[in-house]
Amino acid sequence: MLKVGLTGGIGAGKSEVSRLLASYGAVVVDADKIAREVVEPGSPGLAAVVAEFGTEILTPDGALDRPGLGSIVFADPARLQALNAIVHPLVGRRSAELEGAAGPDDIVIHDVPLLTENALAELYDLVVVVDASPATQLDRLVRLRGMDEGEARSRMAAQATREQRLAIADVVLDNDGPLEALEPQVKRVWQQLRDRLAP
Repeated sequence: MLKVGLTGGIGAGKSEVSRLLASYGAVVVDADKIAREVVEPGSPGLAAVVAEFGTEILTPDGALDRPGLGSIVFADPARLQALNAIVHPLVGRRSAELEGAAGPDDIVIHDVPLLTENALAELYDLVVVVDASPATQLDRLVRLRGMDEGEARSRMAAQATREQRLAIADVVLDNDGPLEALEPQVKRVWQQLRDRLAP
């Protein structure tokens, strides 16, 4: 088994790389997806978040109001830390379960947005960073995700810097250009990973 950490700043295109790798046969363990699962209605995770932040972070039907919670935690580092202290251990346990279900010949891609921030690089055989300039990230967040510029900037500011991410990278995928330029790079990296796994 080859364990690969995949990360990149918000709007850098990490999800697209993750999707491509899955289409080639990688086992993808998506930390963001798991983070949503562990706070689903009725879960111990959601109960812990409500205990910390109050019922105002729930929608009328009892689900987590993610945008509402986001506006609280991304404006206050201490509140973000409190949320992470609840969610991260739950995500870590579930990620370990999913990895444990993979076979010895599998390439397991851990898609982890906060890999750099949480100093997780040592957990993987290598780290792939999807890189885009802050200007490109901002443009994608505003144009493609419909965020207002202030919110986009605060989300970016809550993450590691580009330099911090690049410092832990074993492989860098340049996604500053069009999507068509990304796929050939991902294919090359996939072949390198297969070669590394081969006896």
